[in-house]
Formats: sequence, structure tokens, C-alpha cells
Amino acid sequence: MRVLHVIPSISGRSGGPAQALIPMCRSLQEQGTEVVIATTDADPKEQTALADEGTYRGIPTEFFPLQWGESFKYSKPLAAWLDANVARFDVVHIHAVFNHACIAAAGACRKHRVPYVVRPLGTLDPWSMKQKSLRKSLFWRLFGKRMLSAAAAVHYTASAEKSAAEGSLGLRRGQVIPLGVETLLTVNGNGNELLAGKIPKLAGSPYVLVLSRLHPKKGLDIFIDAFVSLIRQEGFAGWKLVLAGDGPPEYVQTLKQKVSAHQAADAIFFPGWLEHDEKAAFLQRASLLALPSHHENFGLCVMEALAAGVPVMVSPHVNLATEIEAAGAGWIAPVTSAAIEAALAEALGSEAERARRGKAGKSLSLEFSCERVAVRLNEMYAAVAAGANESTERLVS
Repeated sequence: MRVLHVIPSISGRSGGPAQALIPMCRSLQEQGTEVVIATTDADPKEQTALADEGTYRGIPTEFFPLQWGESFKYSKPLAAWLDANVARFDVVHIHAVFNHACIAAAGACRKHRVPYVVRPLGTLDPWSMKQKSLRKSLFWRLFGKRMLSAAAAVHYTASAEKSAAEGSLGLRRGQVIPLGVETLLTVNGNGNELLAGKIPKLAGSPYVLVLSRLHPKKGLDIFIDAFVSLIRQEGFAGWKLVLAGDGPPEYVQTLKQKVSAHQAADAIFFPGWLEHDEKAAFLQRASLLALPSHHENFGLCVMEALAAGVPVMVSPHVNLATEIEAAGAGWIAPVTSAAIEAALAEALGSEAERARRGKAGKSLSLEFSCERVAVRLNEMYAAVAAGANESTERLVS
């Protein structure tokens, strides 16, 4: 089985969808599936550092120049390559919707009668469709509807995502297969030294970790208010908050200004983007991971925390919230300052309860292992390819 994965950007800074693709492909390779990634050089510095003779982190990868559009990511060379090469593959897995790479891949697949799967990345959720609604509405009418309607399958990563998209857009052929998580995080070197080198003032204090793009939809302005209010109460003064990630500079600056206005610079830190050993070290030593998003399709960082035995606090709008609540793996809090402060007080006030929920989370994460997810993906690919072969045989006969 040969599977081509098409994604607008493979940069880790693009968020969870890009980060999840590499372990996904690695696990598929381990199970005998031949995979290739086609993408743009949206982050040339990162790609140059990690690419090695046609591979990216061990996965065969074709990079093409991003010619214009930070969001749309137009690349004529990528489109030309897709048209010339999709027929070499049994299935094409398209990751995203509202980008040029996705349009080009779907068009090439239809032209050459190659079945394709689309993973929308949560962009078809009603909340997401309301963001830049005029642009998305036009795109949907011109390209999106046909792309999804002609897909052999639509790959959702959570049941809530599938229900929301199908209910609002009338889509069919949806399959729910979660993102896989690597269940063994290792740190090369001394984790405490890595933390101290990055944030000297953390100095062994217990901390809540946010490990995400710093974006308005994450609810971080409200979370900061709630956290500051709590640590001014007796019994919580020693707690710190680490907001790890990057995002739109103007938004990150507003968050830093809020911290300054609260006079909380000694308790709230912005270490920037974390990856590799630094990311693993901060994650493993966190007391709680928080993701208070107004909308979150999956939340890969949440599952990474659970795999490390770290309990989580998420909003009901994180599509993993139902599974987390059922497993007793964390706290669910609406995106209001009062609700978040109450949940934080409960979580930070009991080390025993954090340990209990962290253990439950580790058990839950085993259901989302890369190996299990790869098995389900291969089953989907086999069914899609078989269906395409049957259709071809009917046309020939």
C-alpha cells in the first residue's frame, strides 16, 4: 500500500495537525505502509535543519516553495508535482481544507481517479466556519464542497467533530480515527537543568503548563485573570504558570501586557516555542496542563500530557473533553474566569487528586497510541482502495 500525505505545512509551529503527522507516518511505515509527504517550505529554517536527502525526520518528504499567501499557501510547483505523481499512489490523504495544496491534491486525484481521504482539522466545525466567514463561504462554494463530496472518506479525529460537521454541512462517509500519541517521552540530558536554563525564576516551583499556539481562540486572557486571582489567595502563592508557544506577535504582546498589568511577571512566564528535549522536560514536570480553548478540534498537547501522567484542565469545547471526563483524567471548566478559578483551586489544592487523575489519564492515552491508530488508518486505506478498484472494474466492464 502506497499512501501520499498532502499537508500545507509540516512545521511544528503550525500546531498539532502538523506535529501529529510525523509519528502517524512513522507508525504506518512500521506496519509496512509506504508513505510520502508532499508539503510547502512554510518554515524554511526548520525544514533546512531537519530535512536530510529527501526525508524529514525519517519520512520521505517532498518540499515545494510557498509562493504567496501565509494562510492559503499557494505553490504552483506543488500542484504540478501532484498532477504528475498522484497516480503512483493507492490512496492520497489530504490534511486540511482551506488551502491551495488541498485543492490541488483533490483535483489531481479526481483527474487521475485516485481515491482520497480528507482530514478537515476541525475547520468545518460551525465555530470555525464563522471565523473569516465570508472568505470561507466563498471557498466552500467554489472548491470545498466538491472536495469533500468527492472524498472516499472524511477523517475526523473526534466524534464531536464528526457530528458538528455532518450536522451543519450534510457531509457523508465520515470516519472517526483519533490522532496518535507517542506514549514514551524521553529527555536527553538533565530535565531540571533544561527548565532552569529556560526559566531561571521557575526554581523548582510547581507550575501549570500551557503548551500550544498562543492564539485568541485558546482563551488565555481569561485563564491569566483566573490564575492571578487564585495565586493571591492563601495556599496558592507558590504556583507558577508557563505559557509555552508562539503566535501572532500582537496577541502575544497583549498577553504579556496583561501579566504586567497584574504585576505577575514573577509568576507567569513566556519561554517561547518548546520542542524536543525542552518540550518533554517541561511536560513531564508540570503539575497540570491547561487548554481553555473556545474551540479545539482535538488538542494533541492534551493527549501528550495524559501520556506523561499529567492531569489536564480543558474547556467543554475541546473535543476530547467527553473522553477526559469519562476517564476521570482531569477537570472540565467553562471559559469564564470564575469557572476556571474554581477548577484550578480544586486541581492545585490536592496533590493526591492530581496524581489519581494523572494515572487515569495515562491509562486513557494507551487507547490513542500511534500503533493502534496506524492499524485503524491502514484499515481505512484498504477499504478506500478496495472501493476504488471495484468502481474501476464496473467502469471497465
